Amino acid sequence: MNIQGNKVTTKKSAKEIYTFFTELSNFKHLMPENIEKFEVDGDSFIFGLKGMPEIRLVLKEKREYSNITLGAASSKLPFTLAANIEEVSENSSSVQLQFNGEFNAMMAMMIKAPLTKFVTTLTDNIAGL
Repeated sequence: MNIQGNKVTTKKSAKEIYTFFTELSNFKHLMPENIEKFEVDGDSFIFGLKGMPEIRLVLKEKREYSNITLGAASSKLPFTLAANIEEVSENSSSVQLQFNGEFNAMMAMMIKAPLTKFVTTLTDNIAGL
């Protein structure tokens, strides 16, 4: 399953956005309002949204000023969430989130709508940075 967020433009340089994303504690500022738990532990963080199971994301890959990729810590639900960053000008950049997961058809049907909403919320909050 592939969910691609809208491409949004920020008033921060690609370097500033990249630095923001590499500091995992900053992801708390992007989370939906119904967040109940958020804890950073080294190169990973765990978060819980009301009515949803907790998820641990691990920093999988980073390409300076252009990409940060997080992945699920559990192999039960394998997925990645990538932030692709493009410099627009010296003081602005565009960001697009991309979620890729390998789920069976039944699971994909159940989680596609909430995941799409989650990616949209993260994207909207990135635009507000």
